[in-house]
Amino acid sequence: MRADFYLITTPRFREEPLRLVCELVKKAFNAGLPTLVLARSAGQAEALDDLLWDMGDDVFIPHQIIGLDEDEEEAEVLIAPPEADVALRPLVINLRDAAVEGAFDRVLEVVPADESARGPLRERWKQYQARGLELKKHDM
Repeated sequence: MRADFYLITTPRFREEPLRLVCELVKKAFNAGLPTLVLARSAGQAEALDDLLWDMGDDVFIPHQIIGLDEDEEEAEVLIAPPEADVALRPLVINLRDAAVEGAFDRVLEVVPADESARGPLRERWKQYQARGLELKKHDM
């Protein structure tokens, strides 16, 4: 198991952090990895859904907010608001406050540009490390 931490450093992602999430989703989709995005709120899930539809004319990423359709398991990318009960997928993009528990191959954590907001993610790094996950950091 592996945990990748993506630190927002560029102006493009500072202005729209969810754009980084969209880029990570796109990369996962292109690699054929079934992906689960754990959204922090229903509003964030909807915003991410909207942005994924707006990735450009030549980009289509089949995605679904959990709870809106019966055939959601067929979607390559599932977006889970906090109230959704869903099984983890091999790749999890975690936007919530707590570390992901359970079985997955890889978790991606998005680290805000604001230094004061990074404390919980430092703790999460330690939690994943204590669980024996391979850790990587990427500046974005």
